[in-house]
Amino acid sequence: MILGQAVRAVAALSLALAAALVHAGGPVAVLDFELRDLTLTPDSAEERSRAARLAPLLRDALASVSVKVVAVASQDQQEADKAAGYLFEHPDAAAELGRKAGADYMAVGRLHKPSPLFSYLMVRLIRTADAQPAGEYVVEIKGQFEQTAPKGARRLAEQIEHTLQSQ
Repeated sequence: MILGQAVRAVAALSLALAAALVHAGGPVAVLDFELRDLTLTPDSAEERSRAARLAPLLRDALASVSVKVVAVASQDQQEADKAAGYLFEHPDAAAELGRKAGADYMAVGRLHKPSPLFSYLMVRLIRTADAQPAGEYVVEIKGQFEQTAPKGARRLAEQIEHTLQSQ
């Protein structure tokens, strides 16, 4: 009887501690993924559509692992993105955009497609307070985008969650 109560108390304390650790990292803003298509038929409407579906997948995956996600207005992202790849390569600009949205971290993503056979989902996680990198993640996806992209987004979310827990 007493042992059962102690086990329940320890389990409840562990769950509370785990929840506190997940939220210790602070809210994350996820920008729309940019497309970097290096194939022989680059920048097709189909590939732009795929890139556009990645940020919502990552936002949902992060929320499913209890990471608080904050929104960045599309217009704010478009105004801050001076050229293709600008926010991915300029953490200071990405951090400023994240601070404006109320995020502690900014996830800047890229769909890198060097071949028609596979792609890389790339994310740079930037601390908005000091514009320094908190993590960089790359997940390879092969096969049907509709099946592999959600799995790739979940792997990215798990990696980001792990980084946030260790901050």
